[in-house]
Amino acid sequence: MSLQDVGAALRRVEAVLRRRPETGRHEDAPAAAHWQGGTKVVTRHANGTEVNTDMAPELGGNGGHVTPGWLFRAGLASCATTSIAFAAASEDILLTALEVSAHSRSDTRGILGLADADGTPVYAGPGDLTLVVRIAATGVDATRLHALVEAGLRRSPIPNAVTTATPYALHVEVAGV
Repeated sequence: MSLQDVGAALRRVEAVLRRRPETGRHEDAPAAAHWQGGTKVVTRHANGTEVNTDMAPELGGNGGHVTPGWLFRAGLASCATTSIAFAAASEDILLTALEVSAHSRSDTRGILGLADADGTPVYAGPGDLTLVVRIAATGVDATRLHALVEAGLRRSPIPNAVTTATPYALHVEVAGV
């Protein structure tokens, strides 16, 4: 599907949502993760797609699959890329290049529950995140493309979840006890 087709589809959806906003609210497809032993996990989507993760050898894994942290960065980069492409399609901008990479720095002590020398627990999540966007469109100046990227990211679900620290609820079900 071309960006023009995407733009037309987005305009149709927008028209429906303006008339009936309640149709935009929905449950997202759950991600169901199943432990496979050791540090291996398979996560499944309702459509049958599976993603395997494992940890690095120094943490007991074999390093044969991506880590959950990489999958987080992949989701962030993929969502940002899609939202920027949506913004371009909505403005009838024909992109010639779009690439987003997500970078982070982490402290492994956090996932081990260790503390700093002063006793403060080390944060288990990434200490910082950086998105690097490479974008081009013939005949569109850098200022407009920069604004397009910012507009796309304001509407991007995963970057928004990160910047607003989306709250979550925890429900624990103990099986077979």
